Amino acid sequence: MILTSFFAARRFLGALIMSGSVLVGHMSTANAQSAPRPKPQAADSAKPKSTSKSKTSKSQTSKPSKTPAASGHSAVPEGPTWPVANIPEPLPGAILPARRIVAFYGNPLSKGMGILGALPPEEMLAKLNKEVAAWNAADPEHPVQPALHLIAVVAQNSPGAAGKYRTRMDSAMIRRVYNWAKMRNALLFLDVQVGTGTLQQELPRLLPWLRNPDIHLAIDPEFSMKGGQVPGTIIGTFDANDVNYASSLLQDLVTKEKIPPKILVVHRFRRNMLTGYKRIKLDARVQVVINMDGWGTPAQKVDSYQAYIYKYPVEYTGFKLFYHNDVRLKGSKMMSAADILALNPRPLYIQYQ
Repeated sequence: MILTSFFAARRFLGALIMSGSVLVGHMSTANAQSAPRPKPQAADSAKPKSTSKSKTSKSQTSKPSKTPAASGHSAVPEGPTWPVANIPEPLPGAILPARRIVAFYGNPLSKGMGILGALPPEEMLAKLNKEVAAWNAADPEHPVQPALHLIAVVAQNSPGAAGKYRTRMDSAMIRRVYNWAKMRNALLFLDVQVGTGTLQQELPRLLPWLRNPDIHLAIDPEFSMKGGQVPGTIIGTFDANDVNYASSLLQDLVTKEKIPPKILVVHRFRRNMLTGYKRIKLDARVQVVINMDGWGTPAQKVDSYQAYIYKYPVEYTGFKLFYHNDVRLKGSKMMSAADILALNPRPLYIQYQ
């Protein structure tokens, strides 16, 4: 229970840094943000080169698009060109960009970590089916691939036996969620929060799972404490070198096992959560998704997407929605599929927490 409540509090504070509503305990890192923030709407007071080019997906359009009308924002300013130049040509069996992934995030040990653990399995999967149907209706040109997104390594506020401020889920837990995913022909993502450890220490033990063609990887910079801090006291960071390490492991696995390309999701809702983005090496064996994390009003979320995803192009993009936190501010609402499809570029990975 300590781990559960601590995780919920960290996500609460970390996401509010994105919205500019609560800065207690995080003032030094909040000042590092360079992009201006809009006032909360209706709130209380407040790349590397590749030798081949990909086929253009309508979800990765380079045309300026307007943000959702509900947000009151103007058109996206001129800036980086989407799709990103020199994206590797998708290999046979690649999921992106032909399909869109819709994933439920969390951990069965906690209702507070996300929708994956908030409901009994059958209810959760039925709710996932409804979201999949809604997205298929909103954008029939990109059929939905459902997914479950399990936090397989969870950051915590105590050092634990290994002294790394993280808890590893055992094989039984991973198998349990994997079986749920198979019930809906869904993918499984294993999400890693390293605490004071490293990806080099955490990822090799997951390789037996990642050998499965339908299991993919996610890494969360928010809880990567490179300075040895306790997770949750500051927002953490990954560098391009960390992303390249994770990608290289997956590339080798794809080659060795002769399996379709893997997907690597990297969470982001702050500029310094991911440094050196231009040094991220793209490879057709691994499709990299930068996922806009953090909650707030539609205006705040659109602003963060423009500031930290659109502005720093890597390969593909994602967008997270929070069933509870996105509606907790006065006058706020969850963004609809139509709202998100108005973004430039259109996200191809949609995550619900």
